[in-house]
Amino acid sequence: MKYLKDHEKKMKLAFKSLDKNNDGKIEASEIVQSLQTLGLTISEQQAELILQSIDADGTMTVDWNEWRDYFLFNPVTDIEEIIRFWKHSTGIDIGDSLTIPDEFTEDEKKSGQWWRQLLAGGIAGAVSRTSTAPLDRLKIMMQVHGSKSDKMNIFGGFRQMVKEGGIRSLWRGNGTNVIKIAPETAVKFWAYEQYKKLLTEEGQKIGTFERFISGSMAGATAQTFIYPMEVMKTRLAVGKTGQYSGIYDCAKKILKHEGLGAFYKGYVPNLLGIIPYAGIDLAVYELLKSYWLDNFAKDSVNPGVMVLLGCGALSSTCGQLASYPLALVRTRMQAQAMLEGSPQLNMVGLFRRIISKEGIPGLYRGITPNFMKVLPAVGISYVVYENMKQTLGVTQK
Repeated sequence: MKYLKDHEKKMKLAFKSLDKNNDGKIEASEIVQSLQTLGLTISEQQAELILQSIDADGTMTVDWNEWRDYFLFNPVTDIEEIIRFWKHSTGIDIGDSLTIPDEFTEDEKKSGQWWRQLLAGGIAGAVSRTSTAPLDRLKIMMQVHGSKSDKMNIFGGFRQMVKEGGIRSLWRGNGTNVIKIAPETAVKFWAYEQYKKLLTEEGQKIGTFERFISGSMAGATAQTFIYPMEVMKTRLAVGKTGQYSGIYDCAKKILKHEGLGAFYKGYVPNLLGIIPYAGIDLAVYELLKSYWLDNFAKDSVNPGVMVLLGCGALSSTCGQLASYPLALVRTRMQAQAMLEGSPQLNMVGLFRRIISKEGIPGLYRGITPNFMKVLPAVGISYVVYENMKQTLGVTQK
């Protein structure tokens, strides 16, 4: 229904552009004139043949009802147009857990297009995360050390990191962040397919609510699988120069000094954060889409890349705003053992401590560098994604 409504809007625009004298009918001369402006010259007889194929009542003119019925009930030749219509592109990776995985048609699955698309998304994510890694590390530093030093601002934070470990230290922890893309995407994609089957009956279409639940549960499943890597990413980012020689050394030291349980510190707030993030992200995206269609779709119902990216960035930002306090508590819990003299608190204890010592703003420490990376991450991710799709043969050049 949504597709047909938007499709009808598109057809109305096309009809109006052909109806040059605004009399509510398209005549052969108007077809000739319209095609001429596009650089195509046809005779009046050829235009009449076109009209005859659409004209239902034999008047040799086409009114809106004839035009709509012809194009609405004509078989769709390009099914991809429907599939890609307003699709929330998975190429957008801002380094956080995006929880609604991509959906693929049976044809895409059989032809192997799906893994190429996932690979393109993975490479785009890796490039995007690496490009914005210094901002990501600054965010983690501000989340963890916020209570110690209220003076830690963006410029001071960067200066401190460079002074302590040189320029290269700005990318500390990025290796883990990139390595976890592949297993997280694979598990999320597999789990999403399974949950969809569980929630919908055979042959039934999946609705927005089922998609949200399936996506959230798939995100939770993937997070459970790769969570130890999240902990190591935080430890490496917060660690001082020489504290860990790499991912393997970090894992070995955590296991030796704190045991297996340390790899799942902060797991509960992380899981709780997925639901508001996914729900708000999806809801805001749908809302922005509808608003654009209702208010700005004058010449075309295809909003173009910039509008779609804007919708994606804004919906992600709103999702992050809602789940940020949980993300901050998760990071603090992951790094607690590294901070000398700090008590090992649970989620509720940490929330209380942050609010009593730093107030509500304390729950949003590091959110500025987090927001600063959204637009460059979305832009880089999109450009790399589109280029990788062409290289891998997902789309024709």
